[in-house]
Amino acid sequence: MADTVLWTIIGIIGLISIYIIIVFNSLVRERNQAKAAWSSIEVFLKRRHELIPNLVETVKGYAKHESSTLEKVIAARNEAMRQASGAEENHSAAENMLSKSLKSIFALSESYPDLKANQNFIELQRDITDAEDKIQASRRFYNSVVLVFNNRTETFPSKIIAGMCNFRKFAFFELDEEEKEAVYKPVQYKI
Repeated sequence: MADTVLWTIIGIIGLISIYIIIVFNSLVRERNQAKAAWSSIEVFLKRRHELIPNLVETVKGYAKHESSTLEKVIAARNEAMRQASGAEENHSAAENMLSKSLKSIFALSESYPDLKANQNFIELQRDITDAEDKIQASRRFYNSVVLVFNNRTETFPSKIIAGMCNFRKFAFFELDEEEKEAVYKPVQYKI
C-alpha cells in the first residue's frame, strides 16, 4: 500500500513537472516570436524613416511656402526615431503622429500639379506606400502573436507559471482610428 501511494505521488509530481516545462517552453517560444515580429515592424519603420528626408526635399522644391508642414513631418520623424528604442506604446503613438504628418504632405501635393507629376515624388510615394503596406502586415502579425502570448500569461493555470518566471505582457501596436483606413495609395494618372 505504501509503495502504491509513493508511486502515485511520484507520478503526480512528474506530471506537474512535465506540465510546467511544457508551459514554460511555450511561453518562451511565444515571447521570442513576439520579439521577432516586433523586429520586422522596426525594419519597415526604419525604411519609412529613411524615405522621409528625400520626400521632404522633393516637396520643398515645389512648395517653398509650405515650410511649416515640412517641419512638422521632420519633427514627427525625429520623434518616431527617438521613440524607436522605447516602450511599444510610446513608439506606436510617435509612429501614428508621423503617419498623420505624411498624410498632410500627400494632401499638399494635390495643390501642386507639378509636384504631383514629378517622377521622383511619384516613386517616393510608391516606396512609402509599399513600406506602409508592409508595416500594416507586420503589425497585424505582431498583434496576433502578442494576443496569443498575452492570453497565455493571463489565463489559469499558465498565469501562475508566467508570474513565477516573470513573463510580462506585450503592448499591442495600435493605430489611431483615422489610421485604420488606407491613406497612402499612389495617385493613378491617365495617359
